[in-house]
Amino acid sequence: MKQTPNPPEAAPSAAEIRATPRAPSTMYTLDPLINTEDLLGHACESLASAHVMTMDLADRTHGPCRNTLLGIAQVIMLGELNVNRALDQLDSPT
Repeated sequence: MKQTPNPPEAAPSAAEIRATPRAPSTMYTLDPLINTEDLLGHACESLASAHVMTMDLADRTHGPCRNTLLGIAQVIMLGELNVNRALDQLDSPT
């Protein structure tokens, strides 16, 4: 008969977990052949949608949270303006 209990199994260390290779997900992969103008157009539409959603939420919110949402909406709008300017520069003759 054994006198001492079995020692607990050691948990894997963080280094061992990180050593496991991961394949990148292809769920949201962009086609590398999409041109810059189309990418910027889609980015502009996404930013415009995010701006509308944020403003809609801000309209139904009160207090400091409303101010935070309005600030986020402004940052989104500035990003949208930058993307629009980039699109204008692509369209303008050089």
